[in-house]
Amino acid sequence: MAVRTSGADRGWDEAREDGRGLPRSQVGTTPQHLLMTLFGDYWSGHHEHLPSAALVDLLAEFDVTQASARAALNRLTRRELLQSTKLGRQTYYGLAPHALELLQETARRIVAFGTQEVRSWDGSWTLVAFSVPEAQRRVRYAVRTRLRWLGFAALFDGLWCSPWDERDAALAALSELGIASATVMRAGIDPRSTLQALDAWDLEEVREKYLEFEAEFTPILDQARKGRLTASRALVERTKVMDSWRSFLGDEPDLPAELLPGDWPRARMRELFIDVYDSLAPVAKGRCQQVIAQHAPELAELVTTHDAMDARS
Repeated sequence: MAVRTSGADRGWDEAREDGRGLPRSQVGTTPQHLLMTLFGDYWSGHHEHLPSAALVDLLAEFDVTQASARAALNRLTRRELLQSTKLGRQTYYGLAPHALELLQETARRIVAFGTQEVRSWDGSWTLVAFSVPEAQRRVRYAVRTRLRWLGFAALFDGLWCSPWDERDAALAALSELGIASATVMRAGIDPRSTLQALDAWDLEEVREKYLEFEAEFTPILDQARKGRLTASRALVERTKVMDSWRSFLGDEPDLPAELLPGDWPRARMRELFIDVYDSLAPVAKGRCQQVIAQHAPELAELVTTHDAMDARS
């Protein structure tokens, strides 16, 4: 069963020019992205390396071919997100230290999303204005991806906004990407403006996506509670709900309650995400252990899961 996300450019990855950011989430989740998600969900904190054959078999649960799986392992190693070791004729892979840090920070952002209702908003906006030559398209894409991950949206091509004070994060991202022409400020938007900051988000489109999320995963939760999901499907659906919830970070940055309709579904959808993700954990963990045990029984015992609240710490 292949896992799908709802749109390109919904990054959890913080795109980087040096290629060391986590793989981008795309339409039709890539094998590289799946591998990093699986490492984060079931192997976080472990320094031991896993046999390549076990990782290939894990990706097969998601209908990834052996050739695509091995290509993903090689690419992630070249990008220095994975480290490889050899033991006889067998190759083993584990997370690079900085990749673990990226995964942990990503998990914290994903799980914290949807909790801003309890956070007061001062009515100001963080504005980022930047200029990148048209010839540097890769850099332009990297800036947009990074700003979107931080919760910004475009009012104009070179003017992005967020309701939250993300000045430090925006400045750090622009510096890391080598953007020389940029301004970051915290300001109010004059109500007489013909274009308001909130116009940077299509709230009706986001609402529809929330309702699609509800329609897809409410039946999964019901089946999980009744014990009707196979172990293999539990593994796939747990990854799928994580990817689907992650994509909302690129759709709206926990917009303040003052700016949203009273029946905004975000809080309800967050509860659904946590219920699905956590309820599938034991069975998904068991399936992961089964697959790894076929190649390294002693390593299968180390497979761990965390619930959504654990990821916030």
